[in-house]
Amino acid sequence: MRINHNIAALNTHRQLNSANNAQSNSMEKLSSGLRINKAGDDAAGLAISEKMRGQIRGLDQAGKNAQDSISMIQTAEGALNETHDILQRMRELAVQAGNDTNTSTDRGEIQKEINQLTSEVNRIGNTTEFNNQKLLNASAGDVSEGASATTIASPTAMTGDSGNTAGAEVDISGTFTGSADETLTIQKTASGWSIDGGSSDVTLSGSDFSYKGMTLDTSTATGVATGDSWTQSLEAATPRASSFSSQIGANENQTMTLEFSDMRASALGITGAASDAGFTSANTVTDGTNNTTNEAALDVSTAANAGNAVTAIQSAIDNVSAERSKLGANQNRLEHTINNLSTSSENLTAAESRIRDVDMAKEMMNQTKQSILSQASQAMLAKANQQPQGVLQLLR
Repeated sequence: MRINHNIAALNTHRQLNSANNAQSNSMEKLSSGLRINKAGDDAAGLAISEKMRGQIRGLDQAGKNAQDSISMIQTAEGALNETHDILQRMRELAVQAGNDTNTSTDRGEIQKEINQLTSEVNRIGNTTEFNNQKLLNASAGDVSEGASATTIASPTAMTGDSGNTAGAEVDISGTFTGSADETLTIQKTASGWSIDGGSSDVTLSGSDFSYKGMTLDTSTATGVATGDSWTQSLEAATPRASSFSSQIGANENQTMTLEFSDMRASALGITGAASDAGFTSANTVTDGTNNTTNEAALDVSTAANAGNAVTAIQSAIDNVSAERSKLGANQNRLEHTINNLSTSSENLTAAESRIRDVDMAKEMMNQTKQSILSQASQAMLAKANQQPQGVLQLLR
């Protein structure tokens, strides 16, 4: 018998420490609900889990970003809804002014309302904002300056058009403001130049045609005479716009761009300079934020001008419709984006849970096991410590 080293006690003590450590780890997992509380629990699992957590939180924030972007769109679209109502009323007034049953005084009163409504279009464009950022006057976000209307110099030589019975024609193919690609025929009439054979609605200044902000320079042509025609490509001016980047994904470059066009009166073509044909002879329109008149409204003082105003206002209505349609499409896209982000986050959370979370029932079984082993080890350690006392029997 040996008393300097109690091998049985040493072995039992080692087993006791092992059981206590295992029980402690088990209690840590049960108290936190996590299978991995420190890197030592599962080094690879911890790295994978943390990467997944980054993605999950990024997806959740991207969903919030998309919701904010929808709110921005709804702010702009709500404002344009009122702009639409204003333009419809202006069109109604222009149609009313086109009737010669109205006296000049009557048309003067109609003009006053058109002036004020046009100023309100400017006010909406200049003051509509989201989080202190202007949306409809192209002054916030990433501003694009737009492009001037294409001016075509030196058109091809005119050729006779034997099929033309209404006078000289100019056929222009291109993209016109608020419209899809179309072919425009400018036709000589008794009262000027028109696109429909009616009242003059196309301006001929010197040798240049102007229509919806587009100019066709005919200065080097052989002149415009009855029976002459030519075809040229022409593109309308594009308005200034503000664009905002929306982060709709958890990673870099997962973005989409929201663009808001300039929706003020000048961009819509319903104001101009006082010296321009078809507009009031003096400035009658403000920017909507003060009482300073700095633009001229569409003139409805004559039936011809009222008719031109109807066309201009209809073009503005089409522009606003196109803008609202674009914003609505973006909103619908973002709603699908939110649904996708939510689904991705849910599935990734489930995967992360399988790696990181503890199975409570299984861990309770393990904790019970380690508790029993710990208690048994304590009992056996007491027995092992009693064994060396047997040597005292030899002294009797």
